[in-house]
Amino acid sequence: MHQRELFLKHVAQTSPAPIGLEIVKAKGSYLYDGSGKSFLDLIAGISVCNIGHCHPAVVDAVKQQAEQYLHLLVYGELIETPQVAYAHYLTQHLPASLNAVYFTNSGAEAVEGAMKLAKRSTNRTQIIAFNKSYHGSTQGALSIIGDEYWRNAYRPLLPGILHLEYNSPDDLEYIDGQTACVIAETVQAERGVVAPDKAWMQALRKKCSETGALLVLDEIQTGFGRTGTRWGFEQFGVVPDIVLLGKALGGGMPLGAFVADRALMRNLTDNPVLGHITTFGGHPVSCAAGLAAMKVLHDENIIPCVREKAKLFLSLLQHPAILNVRSAGLLIAVEFESFERNKSIIDRCIEQGVLTDWFLFAPECMRIAPPLTITDEEIRLGCRVILEAVESSR
Repeated sequence: MHQRELFLKHVAQTSPAPIGLEIVKAKGSYLYDGSGKSFLDLIAGISVCNIGHCHPAVVDAVKQQAEQYLHLLVYGELIETPQVAYAHYLTQHLPASLNAVYFTNSGAEAVEGAMKLAKRSTNRTQIIAFNKSYHGSTQGALSIIGDEYWRNAYRPLLPGILHLEYNSPDDLEYIDGQTACVIAETVQAERGVVAPDKAWMQALRKKCSETGALLVLDEIQTGFGRTGTRWGFEQFGVVPDIVLLGKALGGGMPLGAFVADRALMRNLTDNPVLGHITTFGGHPVSCAAGLAAMKVLHDENIIPCVREKAKLFLSLLQHPAILNVRSAGLLIAVEFESFERNKSIIDRCIEQGVLTDWFLFAPECMRIAPPLTITDEEIRLGCRVILEAVESSR
């Protein structure tokens, strides 16, 4: 059997029509199939490969750690150098109150842990999230997804969940003394890159502080320079009680984390002991890769270039069929009249060697979220192929 047949037969599928490219190599901004055809990657594994594919520093870190040890014991029992080093480095680049890191295997697992931590720390049960928000598809994360289409097939889900309108000042009144936490994306990515008003984000922070609810900000897609600053919340002048990390956190390896103050995080250690536990969370190889990737972001001065690269995309993506382009740094949504039009353009782009995709809650929008290391020449190439695909889709 060919690989595609084996893939469809033995690998559980998530949709009736996967992209189905067989990739044998990835480097920088490009993927390569078995014939040697290159694909300019404009989605970076969905905001994962912020420093490009297979950066030498990350590859070296993985090799070196693999020669020392892989898995040792369940999370939190032994002092593992990669975990300690990465947690220390992370907290050196976060606000002082975000000083304790709980590593997980993914962003969705970080969401689950943060929900438990909020309920345990406040002795409250209500969790507030927002319509058109996306936080993962595990049981708890699915419960707070902001779209009934995705929730309905798996009900009953967690009780005590309330969904509000994102960026609505009036809806903040629903946050009260029963609320354990409010979970919000810094920018609503899957809605098609919708950013809140700075005043609303600050009012949300104020309301949480007044009511004793914890503010949990989801930086799983927006962290590590994606929006033009190290953390998206920096642009709003707020500091969350818990921040959720994933995707680019592992430098291309599976890794997530929720980060809070030590005083909060201690609530998971006692009554009951092992209040939150994971076997593989914070795997030493993943932590070594993530630390190497984050150091590259800083050492190679990548983040300060993000906004200028975003401006180049916006200047080039001009066409009567493009209804709108929304950008939060290098997280960009290109809006067309319908999903059908968008899908035909995406398919044409892939045929011509440019990989892109659409957004879950905005299927009429093309996703552009390339490696932050993408060059101006690669941006021009990608936009040229997109515009040619737009023209041919008439």
